[in-house]
Amino acid sequence: MIVFVKLLLAHLIGDFLLQPNSWVNSKEKKKHLSIYLYLHTFLHFILAWILVGETAFGWFALALAFLHGVIDFLKLYFQNKKTKRLWFSVDQLLHLLVIIVVTLIYNKTTLGFASIGNQFWITITGFILLTKPTSIIIKNIISIWTPENKTKDDSLENAGNYIGILERLFVFCFILTGHFEAIGFLLAAKSIFRFGDLKEAKDRKLTEYVLIGTLLSFGIALLIGLLVQISLGFSF
Repeated sequence: MIVFVKLLLAHLIGDFLLQPNSWVNSKEKKKHLSIYLYLHTFLHFILAWILVGETAFGWFALALAFLHGVIDFLKLYFQNKKTKRLWFSVDQLLHLLVIIVVTLIYNKTTLGFASIGNQFWITITGFILLTKPTSIIIKNIISIWTPENKTKDDSLENAGNYIGILERLFVFCFILTGHFEAIGFLLAAKSIFRFGDLKEAKDRKLTEYVLIGTLLSFGIALLIGLLVQISLGFSF
């Protein structure tokens, strides 16, 4: 099981944290001619091998990276503006499937959720998942409802993104420490601060858009926090 967790962590770091937008834009424009497609694939090979930390895993890491590159290649050629959201989901599901298959072949066993023993890797994976990866997932989900008349305001650049990340990490920590009541206070506090902005906006679509994003953010944080808590063997 711990191999699966480490490979998932390697995927999150390589696909989200260490892949700048400039790499993504280059790949979408040049496709297989972009050097960043190959750098991205090589990065996954290095991350998978280093995090698993076993010399024997080298060939498996190479196979994992190769399949990752193939999946990205197919996505680049088949996606368009209308299907970009769909292909993002398909792409991530295929990567997850490859990680599971490689784990099963390498361990020659089942994933064994009941035998989890490495708390660090499980916790750090949940922590990383709730940062940029979840932000991108939420953005992909709610992009279909983005208000067309959303105007530029005086807010800080990317402030909403960082606020979302911080609130999810707070929820994550509250769950792991058993302070569920603090989650309610956090949600109430955010609602109070956002109420004034939404009231002034007088835009029902914007209000619904923000509400969906907030509930998704809290919901995913709760789900990941509970899954990590169960995996670590904590009691509710």
